[in-house]
Amino acid sequence: MTLAELIQEVYTLTGRPDRVAETLSAVRSATLKCHQSDYYYKDILESGLAFDAASYVQNLDYRALLPRWRALKYLRKYDNSSGTPGRELDIIPPDLVIDSYKSQRTDICYVAGAYVQINSSTQEQFYLLGCYLNPDITEAGYTSWVAQDHPYAIIFDAAATVFKSIGKDDESSAYRNLMGEQMTMLRASNITPVGF
Repeated sequence: MTLAELIQEVYTLTGRPDRVAETLSAVRSATLKCHQSDYYYKDILESGLAFDAASYVQNLDYRALLPRWRALKYLRKYDNSSGTPGRELDIIPPDLVIDSYKSQRTDICYVAGAYVQINSSTQEQFYLLGCYLNPDITEAGYTSWVAQDHPYAIIFDAAATVFKSIGKDDESSAYRNLMGEQMTMLRASNITPVGF
């Protein structure tokens, strides 16, 4: 469903088309909540990275590159001349950069603040990045695979939010329960790309 269709469905359920701003906000919030409820393979973006020069150590300002960045999935060395992906770097917590021998580990990457820090055993300029993105919840660019495949997870959560804002706690609770059922189906269908 489109953003306008989701909003219309919420109006139908709540009977409150006068709650324009609240409904829009509730749909946007519910969309983000659904996508962030787990790490879904449909939220992964794969993209090539090209740094200015080859180096052992690189840092990537991920928000500048991808404003809807959510989390790192993988980072691989990439041979740009042959188009061949190479060794995958180990993603580690920042406190494990130094090994048990007090040496800097190589072929690793980690997220620290607004950067992905990369330490390679070879000088590299090109990488293949896999990361999770948040959906675009702006009015002009709204896109969500959840809205397409599981729209009622969004609709029921948004309706519950609108009901809560107008003091209808029983209705809000009922739609939160329905949303929970939808979330169970969302997770069951989208955690792995292969069905049973």
